Amino acid sequence: MPWDLKDYPSSFKNFEPLLKKKAIEIANALVSEGYPDDRAIPIAISQSKKWLDEATDTEKNEFKKATDPKKTDKHGTKKINTDLLDNDVLVYYQENRWYVQTKHAEKAVDSFETKEQAMERAKEIAKNKDSNVIAYKKDEVPDN
Repeated sequence: MPWDLKDYPSSFKNFEPLLKKKAIEIANALVSEGYPDDRAIPIAISQSKKWLDEATDTEKNEFKKATDPKKTDKHGTKKINTDLLDNDVLVYYQENRWYVQTKHAEKAVDSFETKEQAMERAKEIAKNKDSNVIAYKKDEVPDN
């Protein structure tokens, strides 16, 4: 179910306006890609908080001025592979980087300089998906 600034999940209620707007935008995009509401909402919360922490003042100002999300907004037609929603999250080392990837996904979702950073991100994703993290040693190859 898509949302807007007048009708949104109750878990967004106490968010400051910019965070609420970003969370609605992300949640709507996830729902349009096939995520069920109960999965889209926690992912949107996590991702919008991350965006707010990492966005520059310029990015925040531009987003503040951007059109508010509407229930009728169109998002890409790409559908996610919902079979991956319950899969574990892998952390592995390759080409001088630590990667975070959902098991059986085509590509990694993120990469980091340290294993600790990758583990933090993997735990966040796994918590949102209610799955587990499988961490490999530097010299181990994942069985993806």
